[in-house]
Amino acid sequence: METLLRYYAFSLGFTAVCLGLGAWYGYASTGTITGMLSVLWIVIVLSILEVSLSFDNAVVNATVLREMDPVWQQRFLTIGILIAVFGMRIIFPIAIVAIAANVGPVEAVSLSLNDPEEYERIVEGAHIGIAGFGGAFLAMVGLAFFFDHDKDVHWIGVLERAINKFSNVPAVEIGLVLTLVYFVSTALPDADKITFLTAAILGLVTYIAVHALGAIIEQREARKKAAGEIVRSGLGGFLYLEVLDASFSFDGVIGAFALSNNMIIIALGLSVGAMFVRSMTIHLVRQGTLAQYRYLEHGAFWAIIVLGIIMLLSARYHIPETITGLIGALLIGVSFWWSVRYNRRHPEDAMHSAD
Repeated sequence: METLLRYYAFSLGFTAVCLGLGAWYGYASTGTITGMLSVLWIVIVLSILEVSLSFDNAVVNATVLREMDPVWQQRFLTIGILIAVFGMRIIFPIAIVAIAANVGPVEAVSLSLNDPEEYERIVEGAHIGIAGFGGAFLAMVGLAFFFDHDKDVHWIGVLERAINKFSNVPAVEIGLVLTLVYFVSTALPDADKITFLTAAILGLVTYIAVHALGAIIEQREARKKAAGEIVRSGLGGFLYLEVLDASFSFDGVIGAFALSNNMIIIALGLSVGAMFVRSMTIHLVRQGTLAQYRYLEHGAFWAIIVLGIIMLLSARYHIPETITGLIGALLIGVSFWWSVRYNRRHPEDAMHSAD
């Protein structure tokens, strides 16, 4: 229990502050205890929704962070989380409204507070582009994990081995994502097709660009190491994680409007969820949980593929965020249970992983 509190103490304190601010805002804006309780309830539900949607985000964060230099690990867990909380949960919706309505940021904030229905309409109107960009990027993240010729651990054996056979085919993941994007676009009205296709292509380009930057940095570091210099940089991984977190955040930000169209309430609820994702990431990295449970990563990356596909399909069909969260939780839960079962059957492997 003390170990868990060490990892989650800050998030619990942050939650208390946000709930206090929510209670104050609810009472100040409504003047009633009932209104205050209503705001508090929405903040709590949004927090739970964000955590349930983002556990796979924490697993993937931990997968990348464990390979990064400790300095860049700390930078992501400090600067990165500030970008995640304030950038994606607060600034991002305001930026959407400012761009879509061709107004300044001050006017966008005023619109969110004084005309929340119009603010919600503008944000949801940008959903086509968000679905294309975020869905394509997340689908690439998930597929790249399984189309890796160095991957030798398989959870869903028959399927993952079959996928792995094609891992040496150049750009096979990009071809699959583009095929899915094309078929989804055929179901969209003509006015939305270009927006969707452009956003999806930008998502693919962003994924390729971030990984290209990481490869360039790794090559530079390899040359420096060969020359006797010990200099390591995690800039490529840092940028990759920031874009990844942004892609995960799209779904939560848009889905939050199903519960409230008030910017302050949404920001409080989603920020609590984002902070818990940070704590879960630290927990997974420091405790070596991914090494102890060999299939946990697999469950998270399957959940990411499902989330990417659902996000792409959401450009045409309304899919409740509850379904997305339940599918992700189910995949991760089953992969965790499968890992526990493996450890019981192969205790020698479990002891080796713990070491």
